[in-house]
Amino acid sequence: MVYDIPGRADQLSTDLVQKWNEAIQAAYANLQPDFGSRFFTLDPSTLTDPTPAPIKWFGDPAEPNFCLGAEVARQLSDWGVRGRHVLHNEYCEYRIIEKADATGRMRPKRVQVTTELREYWVSVAKHDPLAVRAIAQSVLGFEPTWEDLYGVSDPLALTQQQRSIAFSTLVAGHGNDDELIDAGVPSQPTGKLNTDNALFMTHPINGLDDLLYIVMFGAKPYASGTASNPQQATREQLFREFGVEHLACRHADPNAAMGALGGAFNGHTVAFANPLGMYIRSFTKNVFLFRGEPIPDSWVRLSRGATEEMCQRLEFGPGDDEPAFLDDITVAIGGNEEPLTGGFQVVQQMEVGPLVVIGQPTPIAEDEYVILSATDAPIQCQEADICQTIQSLKQEFDNTQQMVRVAPRTMGFRS
Repeated sequence: MVYDIPGRADQLSTDLVQKWNEAIQAAYANLQPDFGSRFFTLDPSTLTDPTPAPIKWFGDPAEPNFCLGAEVARQLSDWGVRGRHVLHNEYCEYRIIEKADATGRMRPKRVQVTTELREYWVSVAKHDPLAVRAIAQSVLGFEPTWEDLYGVSDPLALTQQQRSIAFSTLVAGHGNDDELIDAGVPSQPTGKLNTDNALFMTHPINGLDDLLYIVMFGAKPYASGTASNPQQATREQLFREFGVEHLACRHADPNAAMGALGGAFNGHTVAFANPLGMYIRSFTKNVFLFRGEPIPDSWVRLSRGATEEMCQRLEFGPGDDEPAFLDDITVAIGGNEEPLTGGFQVVQQMEVGPLVVIGQPTPIAEDEYVILSATDAPIQCQEADICQTIQSLKQEFDNTQQMVRVAPRTMGFRS
């Protein structure tokens, strides 16, 4: 057992902590044959004088911006659970909570942002239903029913595998887990707990295995030139060499991979600090104004972390007992001030990332350099295959908006 639970946010039994570590070990074991090297270790305690590595990135979805521009990226990313499930793939997901104002009109009240790993929640749900219900209650503010969590009245009567399938179906999605896919679990949850709310991340790309993969992938001394005169490889060379150019079109993957590469190229061994998780690393609160003044501190509520640097959740906006709404806030950047319309503008001001450390450098032998031959010409992200998916989503969004505009019309009957 190496890692505490993410953020040290919950008090769990030693057995449950061990189960979480087994999930980490299993994900690592799948990746180690292809991506293992001496420049990455799963045990941070083996590093000599470890120091933090600056691996973090902005939480707003980059792909729709590359494909169709910032305004469309905002529209689609803020498009409820549909936008979340398709686009929120930067290890940061959010849900806009709406409430009725004094006139009865539904308006955005606040934004829930989460960076919590689905694998942690599934691990707890699989082994201890009472514990996962208590965690969910602490986040949501109410005790969910067993039916909402597992679809049955008594999950304790189920086997561990049955609980994993049931919870994943309703709350977590399959997360690209082959066993869950074979069991018929859908990609995204079918229940309300984690669709009406951002309880934890469910996008399959925001998984533990992907996080381990991208850091392990980068943690080698990739270079151009020759082994006797190596130059650190560029982002374009790295992703093009291995045919994964699409990864360069996000915020997360280039920052994680190149951060690990920077350490390895200088002889450092890279590791996830304890506890392994995905965290909110910074939030620029002072760009948000209410009636021309800074927003109250109470409108920025960080949680799910034992310390500020390990928080995994943000609730942003006025409380239910306050008359203000999210769209009463403005965003002031430079000389520009615009209304706050949803969560996209919030996560644009947020940096997320894991806690990563590097050990003291050691000499690199010439045969340890991985010499790349790919060009470092710019990668044309607007031509990526994902743009076709995003263009289809934009058409779906436009069709929905057209239906909303037409729907209020009523037809009369001729006598």
